Amino acid sequence: MLDDYDRLDGTAIADLVRRREVSAREVFDTALTRIEALDPHLNTIVHPHFDLAAADIDVGLPEGPFTGVPMLIKNTGIPVRGMEMSTGCRLFKGNVDAADGTLAARYRAAGAVMLGKSNTPEFALSFATEPREYGPTRNPWNPGHGPGGSSGGSAAAVAAGLVPFANSSDGAGSTRLPAAHCGLFGFKPSRMRNPLGPAFVEGIAGMSTPHAITRSVRDSAALLDATGGTDLGDPYAQPAKTEAFAASVARDPGALRIGLTLASPLGSAVDPQILARTEEAARLMESLGHHVEIVADAGYDAQALKTAWQVIPGVNVAMAVLGRGKALGLADPIAELEPVNAEWIRGAAQLTGMDYLASVNQLHATARGLGRFFDRFDILMSPATAELAPRIGELSSQTPGFQAFYDRFWTHSPFTCAFNASGFPAMSIPFGLSTEGLPIGVQFGAVLGAENLLFSLAGQIERAAPWADLRPDLTEYLA
Repeated sequence: MLDDYDRLDGTAIADLVRRREVSAREVFDTALTRIEALDPHLNTIVHPHFDLAAADIDVGLPEGPFTGVPMLIKNTGIPVRGMEMSTGCRLFKGNVDAADGTLAARYRAAGAVMLGKSNTPEFALSFATEPREYGPTRNPWNPGHGPGGSSGGSAAAVAAGLVPFANSSDGAGSTRLPAAHCGLFGFKPSRMRNPLGPAFVEGIAGMSTPHAITRSVRDSAALLDATGGTDLGDPYAQPAKTEAFAASVARDPGALRIGLTLASPLGSAVDPQILARTEEAARLMESLGHHVEIVADAGYDAQALKTAWQVIPGVNVAMAVLGRGKALGLADPIAELEPVNAEWIRGAAQLTGMDYLASVNQLHATARGLGRFFDRFDILMSPATAELAPRIGELSSQTPGFQAFYDRFWTHSPFTCAFNASGFPAMSIPFGLSTEGLPIGVQFGAVLGAENLLFSLAGQIERAAPWADLRPDLTEYLA
């Protein structure tokens, strides 16, 4: 067994495998032992495919930056050969992919060992990972709370030390928010930096961007070096990176102009402890030589974005549900969904092409507004979330009443979605705990293509205020 497995990042584990101090099989066995001890209490993995992972190891893993490192894939959007992808929904149970998507193929080429699928809310339409079909994922910091969503299973698995990193996707904050709630590093790259092909062209009008939740900045950067890059037929071009992302982590970014917004762009409340931690982070930025200026807002219409976002995922999911229903011969497939989602999707199915186009144009208007902000500043800094990790049930989509759910959804995380609408990169960085012992994250975002800048800043922050020892106490489950 690998000593200190749960304290090592993927880069360190890969180095041990490369130097033959431990084998990929020993790492795999260690991961399974920890999963068997902890996951019954946390429910992070809904489709385990340990047999496929073991077969990959037996055949022989490619030589790559993460050879022998275990990881999980989020249960939506990323096809993996032989693995189930149910998207957290009973309608898609038993849906097994015949081939790897481009991103999974790149994970495989990097030597990573994909163990299975992590829990996600139904169709990833919530900031709480509590699908009716698979049950709630619990936050390792406090099992009465969730890890957030929609990449909640991935975040909880990394926080609990089941895997050093896990695949995630971010359509309104779904990487950054659970990372913030679990004391981890969550990075959303620029639109299409990681491809969605070949089966998918884009996710929710380009808003959904896959990457990972990690313990360390260097893992996130090296993983994006391994997976990023264009795929045939990508609908968006990418600005070239200035150097390897991993190289940027070790390089201080120089003095930056940081615009700090503390008020919710929707005018809703922000938890005082989150505000205090964000202000503490701002003082750290100044001590590192950056200029921080408090701004009233980031220059975009958050209410209009909220309205547009309802339309775009709704229409996209409606297409998937109606198509699946037709394939299965169901007269009313929407009836198979959770109550809130059924109401959401029934409404979306009645919208017109003009409704959808108006919403897409609102995404572009958000990008224009945020782009003007970055004429003045290098970085937009804000809380990652407006509230602490939710209690189980607080953001559930199983109680009827879509509008009340949707308002709570946006109240919980009003800061993140502008980066999805614009396609700009952003990240959540851990900044300590609340008095209740729940992690708090601070968001930093930049203009399209500025991943090198963000990784440089993240590396500087990690050196100045390290979070590697910010870990939940799980000894009661391991005794």
